[in-house]
Amino acid sequence: MSVGTSSAPGARQVPRPAAPRTPGELAGLGLDADQLPDGLVVADEHGRVICFNAAAVRITATPAAEALGQRLERALPLEDLEGRRWWQLTDPYGGLAIRVRQPERNLLLPGGREVLVTARYVRTERLGPVHRVVVTLRDTEARRRTERSHAELIATVAHELRSPLTSVKGFTATLLAKWERFTDDQKRLMLETVDADADRVTRLIAELLDISRIDSGRLEVRRQPVDIGAAVGRHIQAYVAAGQEADRFLLRLAHPLPDLWADPDKIDQVLSNLLENAVRHGEGTVTIDVTPTASPREGEDTGTSVTVSDEGAGIPEESMNRVFTRFWRGSKRGGTGLGLYIVKGIVEAHGGTITVGRAPGGGAEFRFTLPVAAPAYLT
Repeated sequence: MSVGTSSAPGARQVPRPAAPRTPGELAGLGLDADQLPDGLVVADEHGRVICFNAAAVRITATPAAEALGQRLERALPLEDLEGRRWWQLTDPYGGLAIRVRQPERNLLLPGGREVLVTARYVRTERLGPVHRVVVTLRDTEARRRTERSHAELIATVAHELRSPLTSVKGFTATLLAKWERFTDDQKRLMLETVDADADRVTRLIAELLDISRIDSGRLEVRRQPVDIGAAVGRHIQAYVAAGQEADRFLLRLAHPLPDLWADPDKIDQVLSNLLENAVRHGEGTVTIDVTPTASPREGEDTGTSVTVSDEGAGIPEESMNRVFTRFWRGSKRGGTGLGLYIVKGIVEAHGGTITVGRAPGGGAEFRFTLPVAAPAYLT
């Protein structure tokens, strides 16, 4: 809004906000109100709307042409959560002259849609009449999604922790109370179960820490030379040693591969998760292709691509866009549903990309691409 001054000789010059020159423009600033991410509604000294930006139109579903010139309480008929009309309740143009704002609160639009509303009372002089009422609107859906996500995370953690901790408590209490009654083999079996459940709890805590670092942008990547083919081979050998048939895995390495600098522990975490998903949820041969490819990062020519595919039923088309979100488990439920979310975070922390699709054999196909990313002191 522009700033006007008194023109009388010797008169004290008092800033006076002027009305916008156009419905969408904040006069004097060259700023288009329609570019603001939040809804903006401005009423003049008579309580009539003089600005109703595009975000306000989207949030309220009221065309700007209908709102402009209307009384504020008609253009923006808000109610509190108890059904009371907000503008009558707050009386922005009356009441105490020391009021300058209304703090953010949840209010309801017609139809029951909830929005976050903040109001500012603009006065040309201290304790003077209200010259402008500036209202900002914010859709609550994004906040609700965040709150739901946090609630789901807490519920998932509670559920995943309860089972192993109940098992650990049960076996340890039994052993302490009746140690002499069990054979060595029975004791070993119970202790092995306790050990496995402790590992399960440790993995869950590690996943939660990873999610915290990913969400806050604090996931550290410590780059070292990585032999990606050898890393895949180690995972395959571990599955074979655990009882999987060796011919269930097919590793295809293209040569020559570019030297890859990455965090070896985190790349192992990505490979472990993708191979575990293919073995547990897929069928037939699990194929791993490692090939050189164009780098996903600007300024670099080459990268390394790893594709993990199986011959199972695959992922339904309607679920493809949710695979890398929190708590996605697919048709076969199991685990926390956090693994692929973490995988995506790790790959992107390396400057890479990851995609999901349908394999030639009909199963799921995950493909991640990493830039070569040699440290600066070597380039």
